[in-house]
Amino acid sequence: MNRTIGGGTGARTRTGEGGANLLALRSHNTALVLDLLRGAGAGGISRLELAERTGLTPQAVSKITARLRGEGLAAEAGRRASTGGKPRTVLRLVPGAGHALGVHLDRDELRAVLVDLDGTVVAERRAPLDLGAGAETLLEGVARAAEELAAEGLAPAVPQDAGARPPGGALAAAPTLLGLGAALPGPLDHVRGVLHRVTGFPEWDGYPLRDALERRLGVPVVVDKDTNAAALGLAVGGAGNEESGGGAGAGSFAYLHLGTGLGAGLVFGGGVHRGARTGAGEFGHQVVQLDGPPCTCGARGCIEALCLAAVARGDLAEAARVLGTGAANLAGLLDIDQVLLGGRTVAAAPEAFVQGVGAVLDARARREGGHDGAVPVRLAPGGPRGVAEGAAQLLLAPLFGRGDGG
Repeated sequence: MNRTIGGGTGARTRTGEGGANLLALRSHNTALVLDLLRGAGAGGISRLELAERTGLTPQAVSKITARLRGEGLAAEAGRRASTGGKPRTVLRLVPGAGHALGVHLDRDELRAVLVDLDGTVVAERRAPLDLGAGAETLLEGVARAAEELAAEGLAPAVPQDAGARPPGGALAAAPTLLGLGAALPGPLDHVRGVLHRVTGFPEWDGYPLRDALERRLGVPVVVDKDTNAAALGLAVGGAGNEESGGGAGAGSFAYLHLGTGLGAGLVFGGGVHRGARTGAGEFGHQVVQLDGPPCTCGARGCIEALCLAAVARGDLAEAARVLGTGAANLAGLLDIDQVLLGGRTVAAAPEAFVQGVGAVLDARARREGGHDGAVPVRLAPGGPRGVAEGAAQLLLAPLFGRGDGG
């Protein structure tokens, strides 16, 4: 980070597994307060309410809020009548006190957004991209989009003149910029920010994308799969609580992304499930037809190959049926609360895919005789920039205790 936010230690700081140290605890408590300030909106929330809802002492809340006000993250939002004594001062989050960049690197397109602490998009860019054109082309494309967004949304902090850029890059001149989240097709190592054999682009295997972007941009970078980023953005927005009622299983859903490829983001209990090797969610490469058509991953009969082939010949009903078969396998294996569909191919014909996938899940529910009905299928909110917005949440969500983005 360009500056310390809320007493935190940056996007990639980790503590030992033996328990939280004092700094980690301080960061956790600050995240609780920040999340409540954000949830309170412009109306604000009092220090007493913060203490009651976090379980912290009033003294601890006062210290945290004083620090947040000093950093410009919180401000007074007026006074509220009290049942006794003087009126209470209420505080609110200052959304413009922090920003994050989110970049979706698809196989043929780059989409980037700049968001504030509320997650509101303040600027966006879209440009063609060839993921197979090599590292330098990709880095230059990301740098150009990031600097344009920062110049537009954070002006006058970022110089427009390329000749005036500081040594660390134009982004280093933006004091409220937390960093950049980059989301692209997997598989990849989320922890180290290293790409594996991206489906269809084996030349990326072993490339340290996070470190390369950090050197080019001069700001912290977090890298994740496009499906995980989108799922994180949906979880932060509360998409997983619609069917669970907010109980112990709140936030259990699968986000299925069908665009130039097919993958899944899995959310349990409100958090993204990445797996021990950060490889969870390679949904498109489950084999459903032995000795079927070849897939770009090297296997045969993958759902992705079958689904994209059906899309290519204009048979959306078949594409939805194949996608529904994979969704039914996932629902039977994980007992999820709901399925959310997204990606440009789904966006081009949302009714065909929602209804087609839903029909397969309905048929499965009838076969099993379940009393709760089929797993519901819905179009994911967020539209075409959902992955980019989720990529920005890779930086923002940890500040509010809403998931380990980095």
